[in-house]
Amino acid sequence: MTDAALRLEQVSAGYGQTVVLEQITLSLAPGKAVSILGRNGVGKSTLLATIMGHTTLHRGAIWLGGDEVTHRTTYQRVWRGLGFVPQERDIFSSLTVQEHLAVAARPGDWTPPRIFELFPNLAERRRHLGRQLSGGEQQMLAIGRALVGNPSVLLMDEPSEGLAPVIVDALQAVLTRLRDDTAMAMVLVEQNSRLALDFAERCVVMNRGQIIHDGPSQELRGNRELLDRLIGIDTR
Repeated sequence: MTDAALRLEQVSAGYGQTVVLEQITLSLAPGKAVSILGRNGVGKSTLLATIMGHTTLHRGAIWLGGDEVTHRTTYQRVWRGLGFVPQERDIFSSLTVQEHLAVAARPGDWTPPRIFELFPNLAERRRHLGRQLSGGEQQMLAIGRALVGNPSVLLMDEPSEGLAPVIVDALQAVLTRLRDDTAMAMVLVEQNSRLALDFAERCVVMNRGQIIHDGPSQELRGNRELLDRLIGIDTR
């Protein structure tokens, strides 16, 4: 299955000797998107951290495209096409918007000018320091910084967390544009079930470090009882 943009086979991982993920098998084709849902503490963020190489891998294998990256370092995975938008955003307070993008840029279609076209607010604040940005602007910058790395697979961890509803709506519009207009494979971990189910045609639900549901998002959108039973309904 070398045609998959991202593939995990029987992955068990965690922190030190503590196992958080158990026997995760997941495959994502190029240009496709999947949303990962589940209650707090079920292993969603650990899944992304494991793909990035930030956890202890106890068993299994991970591929990016045709390359096995199971034992590769994080920076080697990034060079092979992995991009990450962390939950904490990790914006440097003493760097300007322009400097954040310049540091992360790699050759490809996504350039700082294209990021400024995608996020006009960032264009207006290009010389502002990270600490001078609002929460929404920091999230825009975290996404833009990942994009200028020109990834083939983009991981996003709770991008709507802590944002006002109007900003979440704007964020959703951007994510939809990225989904529709790029060839990236995209993995979205998100507590906001409305956003997650609207964003991707496919939804994976996790519980206790395992995948308990993998199917069309429409199935969960149209079955509130099932959604409630699997993850609890988020009405934001």
